[in-house]
Amino acid sequence: MKTFLIEKPEAFSFGETKMPELNAGEVLLKIERVGLCGGDLTMFRGLNPMVTYPRIPGHEIAATIAEVSAGVPAHLQPGLLVTVVPYTTCGKCPSCRAKRPNACQFNQTLGIQRDGALTEFVAVPWQKILWSPKLTAPDYALVEPLSVGFHAVERGRVTAADTVAVFGAGMIGLGAIAGAALRKKARVIAIDLDDQKLALAKKAGAAEVINSKTENLHERLQQLTNGEGPSVVIEAVGAAETFVAAVNEVCFTGRVVYIGYAKKPVAYETKFFVMKELDVLGSRNALPEDFENVIRVLESGLYPVAETVTRLVPFAQAGAALQDWSANPNTTTKIHVNLH
Repeated sequence: MKTFLIEKPEAFSFGETKMPELNAGEVLLKIERVGLCGGDLTMFRGLNPMVTYPRIPGHEIAATIAEVSAGVPAHLQPGLLVTVVPYTTCGKCPSCRAKRPNACQFNQTLGIQRDGALTEFVAVPWQKILWSPKLTAPDYALVEPLSVGFHAVERGRVTAADTVAVFGAGMIGLGAIAGAALRKKARVIAIDLDDQKLALAKKAGAAEVINSKTENLHERLQQLTNGEGPSVVIEAVGAAETFVAAVNEVCFTGRVVYIGYAKKPVAYETKFFVMKELDVLGSRNALPEDFENVIRVLESGLYPVAETVTRLVPFAQAGAALQDWSANPNTTTKIHVNLH
């Protein structure tokens, strides 16, 4: 079967590999569509410390069940269009014991620590399969990245009474915006440097937007929050500047949630942690219930799926699309690769 492989930084190839063996309790999936994510981009650039090469990327999946093995529930039948929770759990580490397997100490995500879905077929445990009769392949290939933002909203304990500021209107930020606005009914302020991304953020549920390149961020947030600051700030950029701004701008007794991580040390005014009595939280991956919540929102038709997919390419152009994205990172929200 055909396969796309990142051989090493800035180098890719197309090849052939053998069909996966189907073990008891597994489902064989025919891959229909795969989303390329920021992790795939950093892998291509050689900047993802969790990756070893060569690696087949891909964990944002729309697939059709091709075959089922013994022990798979009857409702999972060949021909069903589905998506996949792409993480593993050890069941023994502190995170798993605390019923937070999304942060499993030994997690191996498809396409990152182990080979992923940019190939024709993959075999996965049936417990990792999610489906809805209302979703299409484009919907399914957005479920995983949106779920990461939804999980950050849960970490921030967002309610309809909150004003939530989200730094970054890229794919993960859009998940946080949609999770807070469309699911929790909170008021959301989206912050980015790009007007096109902010326009999409409004379609995803943001009530207000701030271009922090052309507007004074602090003054605008103060204007929009009666001088208090947002009650929740979600950071989905991964820059030192936004890490600091999140703490500076959140209100007293507010919650700060970090999804991204800064690539260099961050210096804080630590007095704000104490003076404001902040809750500062990390957010990693997503739980199965976050995936289910995304599916419910996508079923509603409220999320702008078509506008989110910046580029749709055939399998043969997957490498060229990654090269273009690497050269022009600000022009892309989401690339989808069609396998057929």
